[in-house]
Amino acid sequence: MRKFKRILITGIVGSGGSYLAEHLLKKKSKFKVFGIYRKKSFKNIKNIKKKITLYKCDLNNFKSIKNVLNLIKPDLIFHLASNPDVRKSFDYPLEIIKNNNNCTLNLLEAIRVQKINPLIVVCSTSEVYGLVSKKDVPIDENNKFNPASPYAVSKLFQDTLSQTYYKNYGLNIIITRMFSYFNVRRYNLFSSHWAKQMVDIEKNRSKILYHGNLNSVRAIIDIDDAMEAYWITACKGKIGEVYNIGGNKIINLKKFLKILVSYSTKKIKTKLDTKLLRKTDVTLQIPNVTKFKKHTGWKPKVSFEKSIQKMINEIRLK
Repeated sequence: MRKFKRILITGIVGSGGSYLAEHLLKKKSKFKVFGIYRKKSFKNIKNIKKKITLYKCDLNNFKSIKNVLNLIKPDLIFHLASNPDVRKSFDYPLEIIKNNNNCTLNLLEAIRVQKINPLIVVCSTSEVYGLVSKKDVPIDENNKFNPASPYAVSKLFQDTLSQTYYKNYGLNIIITRMFSYFNVRRYNLFSSHWAKQMVDIEKNRSKILYHGNLNSVRAIIDIDDAMEAYWITACKGKIGEVYNIGGNKIINLKKFLKILVSYSTKKIKTKLDTKLLRKTDVTLQIPNVTKFKKHTGWKPKVSFEKSIQKMINEIRLK
């Protein structure tokens, strides 16, 4: 099992990066956590800001990331920095794709030319598989790519670029492809978006819960299980491998919405909002995580019922 002294999280002020930082700080291991940010928006890390070291750095600026890497000298990097807004990517594809492509290319190239040798966990996504046929479910790591959004195209670039830097330049890279997980720091995800609307109705802020496509089938994982999976990847994952990560709970979104509103203190009226529909949408997001479990011993621990209640309660307290 690997041990680390200096851990860098790109995108630490974002939702995933902030959750990961919190998760790491609960570990008893003696390491320092560093983070880079582009804009001063520290709401997600307000409770841990004094426990981490932050550097302002725009990953679209090659010189900036070179300088910061030279200062931090990390032995582990979790690369989460990206604009993850799938719906927005249909309206602003140039902005999303250029940002996500450049931030990863600059990071990997800066590591190469600096001749430092950290382990790099590149946090990709199940969105790279996109539109999947029933015969290919559950999805394994060798499934063909069929991205369904400009965002997914940008993540596919990150994913395959990282494989290129591993194969050709010897960078120590492991790629994770995370499937759906609960994340109340992002309200542009179906689960948190619906839960937030439900809570708003409970508090008399609105009257109707609006939704988009309900025909997609997802495997859902708790946020804590997802963050532990990232950590276990760094500690036990095999360099050069790609791992699917996802939960055991497989559910149609129509059924998920029904379960969600059953936890409400009020009767919830739901309605389709066509503005929330994507031109193309993922359908069967069901992972085969056999390889990841075999290589690392990881398995999800938080039940679906406990996870959904935890998400709702966290939103109610906001």
